[in-house]
Amino acid sequence: MAMTSAAADYFKGVAGRWDDLRAGYFTEAVREAALAKAYLHPEMVVADVGAGAGFMTAGLAPLVKRVIAVDGSPAMIEAARQALSAFDNVRFEVADGAMLPFADGILDAVFANMYLHHCPDPKAAIAAMVRVLRPGGRLVITDLDQHDHIWMRQEMADEWLGFDRKQIKAWLRAAGLVNLIVDCTGQSCCADSTTDVDRAEISVFIATGTRRMIGAREAVRANYGALAASASCCEAGQETRTGCCSAEPAAQPGACCSSEGGAQELVFFDAGYRPEQIAAVPAEAAALSLGCGNPAALALLHPGEVVLDIGSGAGIDTFYAARRVGAQGRVIGLDMTPEMVERARRAAAAAGLSQVEFRLGQAEDMPVEDNSVDVILSNCVINLVEDKGRVFEEAYRVLKEGGRLSISDVVTAGPLPVGVRSDMAGWAGCVNGALPEQEYLDLVRQAGFTEIVAQRTLSNGQIAGVPVYSLAVSARKRSES
Repeated sequence: MAMTSAAADYFKGVAGRWDDLRAGYFTEAVREAALAKAYLHPEMVVADVGAGAGFMTAGLAPLVKRVIAVDGSPAMIEAARQALSAFDNVRFEVADGAMLPFADGILDAVFANMYLHHCPDPKAAIAAMVRVLRPGGRLVITDLDQHDHIWMRQEMADEWLGFDRKQIKAWLRAAGLVNLIVDCTGQSCCADSTTDVDRAEISVFIATGTRRMIGAREAVRANYGALAASASCCEAGQETRTGCCSAEPAAQPGACCSSEGGAQELVFFDAGYRPEQIAAVPAEAAALSLGCGNPAALALLHPGEVVLDIGSGAGIDTFYAARRVGAQGRVIGLDMTPEMVERARRAAAAAGLSQVEFRLGQAEDMPVEDNSVDVILSNCVINLVEDKGRVFEEAYRVLKEGGRLSISDVVTAGPLPVGVRSDMAGWAGCVNGALPEQEYLDLVRQAGFTEIVAQRTLSNGQIAGVPVYSLAVSARKRSES
């Protein structure tokens, strides 16, 4: 994966005039597209790998605590050092991409602009960049779409003639990243051959992914298992240490994920259930409502439909959906917490709702058949899952053509501080795992959904000065006919 001799010679020869050349190839709009998808925070430490003369670094330096510009060409690093002399938060490193000079897991973000197509082994280059990301850290790649301008190998030392976006996504997933987005920037890279009449005008993609957090899934499972167990204790009149007995009734504000202490107290949760909706479900489900919206009411369910409730919990939305689809319909509640599934199954049996079943499973790998569901519901759950993009891909898989997605979930108006994101207790509280609204909707779109509509609902608040609120999102799976 070391820089080839051809690339070393090429960049040594153009370093002194690279910025002028670059301006002809691609504009600052490529950099702005990368920054917009990075969701940076001022306390971050980031790296610009394949920094060249400092094009990306110049955009990063005003936005973060520190930028480390890395390039395998001493001549290019010297050009960057001169161009960026006004910044005192930039460090320069001459280093090979295969041997990044950082310990594992110390950077908040890594950027690679027009670097990957010069790498002999792009998959290994991605793995090297992911290695240095901290849990929750983000990789941002901007590069060329696949093309057939072979002369660029000889004249510009390109190892790859761009990339297929599906291949890039597969490499990001293989490296352990989640919430993958590979999308167009709306920009092109333009170049003229010096030996041919050919002119290249190649579209530029942006690819982003996030390194998994450590312990998020376990913290969420433990929290909701304890909630189910303590609610059962409360119903039996036993003492409990969790304080869940004091939870407010489901129809009242504050029912979702509220807890004593911690930053999540700043967020007010209100599912907005109507009295008739509460009356239509078993009391055991209504007593343990953990929602931030009312997706079942918004879905306009019809008799005979098949409905899937992702993260069904005690079953309030599952049971309400069962009343709407009737005896000819079917509703599947899916939850990863055994205690919740057992509680919901008992309630379904007691209520005699034979059209309802509850399955134990992960939202990222649903035990549900392809093309088998008319409507998917989810209420304040997907924020608890690390790979939200994978959840939406799974949702798309199990929906029938033309099937509908109706979810309520917590999102943010911007990036949360690194320390907040890494607090596992906050993940279990429905807040710290929330994504910026635009990233959340981008992931819905990436999964293939169309007709995406989003509107704010009642739950809202702020964490570390960042607005947090619930969003009702509806979308539809494409119909091939």
